[in-house]
Amino acid sequence: MPSFQRIGLIVKQPALQQEETLNVLISMFQDRGLDILLDESASGFAEQVGMSTIPRNELVAYCDLVIVVGGDGTFLNAARSLADHEVPVLGINLGRLGFLVDVSPEEIPQQLGRVFDGDYIEEERKLLKAEILRGEELIGSFYAMNDVTLHVRDVVRMIEFETSINGQYVNSQRADGLVISTPTGSTAYALSGGGPILHPTLDAIALVPICPHTLSNRPVVVAGDSEISIKLCGNNRSSAQVAFDGQDNVDLLDEDHILIREHTTPLRLIHPPGYDYYHILRAKLRWSEQP
Repeated sequence: MPSFQRIGLIVKQPALQQEETLNVLISMFQDRGLDILLDESASGFAEQVGMSTIPRNELVAYCDLVIVVGGDGTFLNAARSLADHEVPVLGINLGRLGFLVDVSPEEIPQQLGRVFDGDYIEEERKLLKAEILRGEELIGSFYAMNDVTLHVRDVVRMIEFETSINGQYVNSQRADGLVISTPTGSTAYALSGGGPILHPTLDAIALVPICPHTLSNRPVVVAGDSEISIKLCGNNRSSAQVAFDGQDNVDLLDEDHILIREHTTPLRLIHPPGYDYYHILRAKLRWSEQP
């Protein structure tokens, strides 16, 4: 097991609301003689305790482990910034849901102590990379850990688009949009759209229509190495956007293309010992609860 000596901290803002948890972490790191790198998201806390922060791109380049303090949204934001790096990441859960951040604040001394002693579970999670093309022009490249979502912007009206997989035409459909989901994201927006739950170790991508006009349009699961192409049809009466993990949004024009593939570098996710994916499903989705 590799040792973690340089620890990067990414924090849900405002950081001062996480002061108690951050103080516990800093004290633990100092007791173990570890180097601490604070992300700019921790600026308010850093000023109060007389520490400095560094830009995110420097933090992920220099640390051995990134610890995210916040909820799943904070974790997703951090994961996209780690997309081109192989640094592992672990989440401290200060949010409500916690599919990705599985260490609670009261468990920090015990659980992180075991992680730093080399007792942990590491798994790889696939990310998606999406390119937006306008004619021959590349508008931008973006990453997503949960999903890439084509959706209507501002109005309650359908958009029309074509979907192809590996160069083969699949269908044209009118819908409120389409969720292209990783297995990790199958318990997020895709699940609310009626998509299947995919175990995170699967090498697969799910395509889940959002309120399709034709009710026979159902979710489709394809191989992880598939290239998915979505083209907005011309003369759409509604404006469309594409969102990445529901956080970053880009406005689209008619006939824009979205090309989606698995990113070549998976995210290295660290869990404390005893991690159980099915326990998380039972707890978060409230399975087996008695009426």
